[in-house]
Amino acid sequence: MTLANIFVGTLLVLACTSDWRTRRIPNLLTGSAAIAAVLFHLATAGWTAAGWSVVGLCAGALLFLPMFALRGMGAGDVKLLAAVGAWVGPGQVVLVALATSLVGGVMAVAVALAFGYLRQALTNIYLLLAHWRVMGVAPLPAVTLERASGPRLAYAFPIALGTVVTLCLK
Repeated sequence: MTLANIFVGTLLVLACTSDWRTRRIPNLLTGSAAIAAVLFHLATAGWTAAGWSVVGLCAGALLFLPMFALRGMGAGDVKLLAAVGAWVGPGQVVLVALATSLVGGVMAVAVALAFGYLRQALTNIYLLLAHWRVMGVAPLPAVTLERASGPRLAYAFPIALGTVVTLCLK
């Protein structure tokens, strides 16, 4: 286990704790983690590594930005993946996002089943796809985070699990 992995693990534990308790991931946490990653890479491997850290940060933000723009994900989740990207770099953050999406899908189904919401969740997906077919890809107000009435998944957990799986398979 590397020092960088310890920092990432600490970031993820703090983010999961905050997301579970408050349904928010503080900007102070994600921002300071991203800055720390760039400085860490600069101090341990030089300017090139710091540059790749910045590229990883940007890649992480861009990967989840569409879901935020469609109001299906909170900004804290986007910033958390960006901070993880600053630590792991652009190549790894793409794998983290993929693993996170798979884990998140499984966890979303489990939460929907646990709360008796699966039928409504599937109906919402159908409505969203129909809305996109007719209106183009745009938020459907009835199923956005602000208006949806169903159970919510603290997405820091799938991000954490996706990151751990990716780092373990590295």
